[in-house]
Amino acid sequence: MKTVHEVEALTGVSVRTLRYYDQIGLLKPSALSAAGYRLYDDEALDRLQQILLYRELQFPLKEIARMLDSPAYDRSHALGHQAQLLTLKKERLEKLIELTRRIQIMGGNTLDFSAFDTKKIDEYSALAREKWGDTEAYREFEQKHSGRSREEELRTGADMMQIFADFGSLQDRDPASDAAQALVQRLRDFITAHDYDCTPQILSGLGQMYAAEGEMRDNIDRAGGPGTAVFAAEAVRIYCEQF
Repeated sequence: MKTVHEVEALTGVSVRTLRYYDQIGLLKPSALSAAGYRLYDDEALDRLQQILLYRELQFPLKEIARMLDSPAYDRSHALGHQAQLLTLKKERLEKLIELTRRIQIMGGNTLDFSAFDTKKIDEYSALAREKWGDTEAYREFEQKHSGRSREEELRTGADMMQIFADFGSLQDRDPASDAAQALVQRLRDFITAHDYDCTPQILSGLGQMYAAEGEMRDNIDRAGGPGTAVFAAEAVRIYCEQF
């Protein structure tokens, strides 16, 4: 157990901020000392780390609380989201630095605004909110999954993996081909039928997840063979461009 002052020294989060997090229910202390001081165990510190990662990504505190307290919250998948978002932010900052240096060297105006584009970051942030936040999509997801037996969940998961196996069988074709795009539509329809309304925005974010390093990519490649996740992600990207 660590006191608020020890947590402050370890994390850089002020005692005042820790007290505020307690007041709003975002981070409750694990226990109170005999003198009434807040104490934090490793589980609380792990939650604080998640909070700080989402704060770094500029998520509002209320949204962070809803996501962390959601029954659907998966820490492993969340870390994958966070890593991808931080990577996108890093790439954007590098582009801004490069643009600034170009302007400095050229000594005039450079009419290049691509470095200011936050579309990818916004899409990935929206996906996290849709997946774990208090949204209509999450409520629909919870409603659809609550009435299913374990056998039904396993069968649904197997059906999803079959779609990715079918993606794997198309890798010798262009991801923009009619067959690949029809399979993206089938994927979207499947998610809508079994999870939540799979809007183009959500589907775009899912496509980015498929290609990102991690468990999801590994599972997709096991279903369809090496390279399936990247192929499926590219097919999804092309599909979503029409909206």
